[in-house]
Amino acid sequence: MHFKLYTAVVGLCAGLFFSSGLTAQVVPLDRVAAIVDNDVVMLSQVEERMGAVRQQLSERDSQLPPEDALKRQVLDRLILESIQLQMGERAGIRIDDAALNQTMQQLAQRNGVSLEEFRAALERDGISYNQARDQIRREMIINRVRQRRVAERIQVSDQEVRNFLSSEVGQYQTSADYRLAMIVLPVSESAAESEVREKAELAMELYNELRDGADFTTLAVSRSGGDTALEGGELGWRKAAQLPRPFAQAVGELEIGEITQPLRSPTGFHILKLLEQRGGEGQVVDEYNVRHILIKPSEIRTEGEAAQLAQRLYERVQAGESFANLARSFSEDPGSALNGGSLNWVTADAMVPEFGEVMASTPVNQVSPPFESQFGWHILEVLDKRSVDMTEDMRKQQASNMLRNRKFEEELQTWLLEIRDEAYVEIKI
Repeated sequence: MHFKLYTAVVGLCAGLFFSSGLTAQVVPLDRVAAIVDNDVVMLSQVEERMGAVRQQLSERDSQLPPEDALKRQVLDRLILESIQLQMGERAGIRIDDAALNQTMQQLAQRNGVSLEEFRAALERDGISYNQARDQIRREMIINRVRQRRVAERIQVSDQEVRNFLSSEVGQYQTSADYRLAMIVLPVSESAAESEVREKAELAMELYNELRDGADFTTLAVSRSGGDTALEGGELGWRKAAQLPRPFAQAVGELEIGEITQPLRSPTGFHILKLLEQRGGEGQVVDEYNVRHILIKPSEIRTEGEAAQLAQRLYERVQAGESFANLARSFSEDPGSALNGGSLNWVTADAMVPEFGEVMASTPVNQVSPPFESQFGWHILEVLDKRSVDMTEDMRKQQASNMLRNRKFEEELQTWLLEIRDEAYVEIKI
C-alpha cells in the first residue's frame, strides 16, 4: 500500500564549513528558488516535491518528463500554494489539532486501515507521520481559501437549472439509480416460433417460483443464461436512462425486493429484481426548521477568537438570552441575520456536511454547541422537523449542485490565474 503525500518545508538552512588541516569540507547551502509576496520557496522544497512526483510516476509506469519541465511545473505549483497559504494566513484561517486529527482518521478509514496502520504505511514509504500531518494541514487551509474566495463568485440561476433538467444530459444525470439483479433466458432473433414460445413458458414458470418464495440468487446461478449468473444475476447500479425503456418503466413500478414479470427483448426473456434505489420518484426526506448564528474568522479575528466568541454566545443562549436577538447582533450570515438567524425549512443534503450532520443530530427545541464548517463557527437551533416528498425539489437541488460544481472548477482556474498575476513573484533559479 502506498499513500502519496507531498511535503514542503519552508526555512533557510545555514551552511557550515568544517576545517581539517588545510582542507575544508563544504555542506551546500539551501537556496531560495522563488520569492512570493512575503514568503519564499526554497530549492529544497522544489527538489523534495520533484522526488515525490518521480516516485508517483514510476509507480504508474509513466515516462518521466524532461528535468527542466518537471522543475518548472513543480515550482509553479509551490508558488500557487504559497500564495493561497498566505491568503489563508491573512484571513485568519487556522486548522486546529482536533480537526486535523479527525481528517487523518478519515484518510485512514478511506484506505481501509486503522490510524496505526496508516502511520506505519507512511513510514514504510519514507514519509514521517508529522510530515503527512503538516501537508494535510496545508491542503485543508488551501481548500478553505478556495471555498471562501471561489464559491462566493458562483451563481446558478433558476433558468439554468430548468434548462439543465430539460436537456438530455440533465435528464440522464438526475434520473433514478437502481441496483438490480437479472435472470436471463437467451433467445436468438432467428429462433423458431416454437423455441420462443417454450422460453416464454419457462420464464413464466421461473417468475411463479419466485413469487412463491424461491430464492432469486439460487435460481439465477442455476437457471440464468446471463453473464452475471454466477454472481446471482447481480448487475450493480444502473441509471434509469441506461435501461431499455420497457425495462426502466417496469423497474420504476417496483418496490425494493420486488421482481418484474418476464420482459421480452431481442436477446431473450428477462426477470429483474430491484435490490436498492437512489433518487427517482417518492423521495421522502426530513426537513428541519432551523436558525443559526455564524461567526467568521477574518483579518482581525483569528480562528481561535472566532471559536471563543461562538462559545460565549452559546453560553448566553443557554443562560436564557434570545437566540434571535443574538443572531441579529452577531451573526455574519447576511441572508439570515436580519431574520433572527432563520434558514426556514432546509434538508441536511442542502447544507455543507458539518452543518447537515449537526442539524440532523440535534433534537427539536435544542441548541447545538459551537461547531466549525468551511464558512466559520456556527451555533444552530432546531425549531421543528417534518418528513416531506421532495422528489421535484431534490431534482432541482441535484441539478443546481451539478451546475455549481461544474462552475466551481471553471472559476477556480480563472481565480488561480488572477491571484498568480496579482502576486509579486521573483524566480531565483
